[in-house]
Amino acid sequence: MSTAKRMLDVSHTVEHGMITYKGFPGPIICDWLSRAEARTRYNGAEFQIGKIEMIGNTGTYIDSPFHRYENGKDLSELPLESVADLDCVVVRVDPAAGPAIDEVGLSRDSVRGRAVLFHTGWDRHWRTPAYLDGHPYLTERAADWLAKSGAALVGIDSMNIDSITTDDRPVHSVLLGREIPIVEHLRGLEAIPPRGGRFSAVPVKVKGFGTFPVRAFVSVG
Repeated sequence: MSTAKRMLDVSHTVEHGMITYKGFPGPIICDWLSRAEARTRYNGAEFQIGKIEMIGNTGTYIDSPFHRYENGKDLSELPLESVADLDCVVVRVDPAAGPAIDEVGLSRDSVRGRAVLFHTGWDRHWRTPAYLDGHPYLTERAADWLAKSGAALVGIDSMNIDSITTDDRPVHSVLLGREIPIVEHLRGLEAIPPRGGRFSAVPVKVKGFGTFPVRAFVSVG
């Protein structure tokens, strides 16, 4: 007897004016064609055509290698296999251990070929001042271990996978240098069961762009 699949949404909603990073502009979401305007144009039929202006680092988004490296793969060049229907494993992080995540705590076999998602619980601060300071992050040592272990993708539910206390970004450098996509600002990872599931975070296929929001989800069951 088959078990029904459930889709767990692990991405934030993009809303007009919301701030993802301090100092970065929020998205502008508006009508390009309003319903009232459409009624006069289409003999009473109503349509809405929306317009959005935003930076790529908005909401829950994916980093492609091009984000860090000029000659790296951009969004249009990411293989679907690298961002969709990936077997995933969740790393439960103890918040009392401090912001730096230096140990993954998994075997290499459990990481190889999988999306590795770090559940820190930081998403509880989303859209509050607390979200923007003191967030959990991976160390270069942890990133190097993930890359050498063959992780297919790495995600985290905090505002940056790197520390922002300095201008160095070693985790981005290591992972994107090995063509391992990064997904930041995840949410709701506590709902993923211990056995994991299938993770997807597919961006729009944009040429010459390194980051873009995604509708990230995990299929379980």
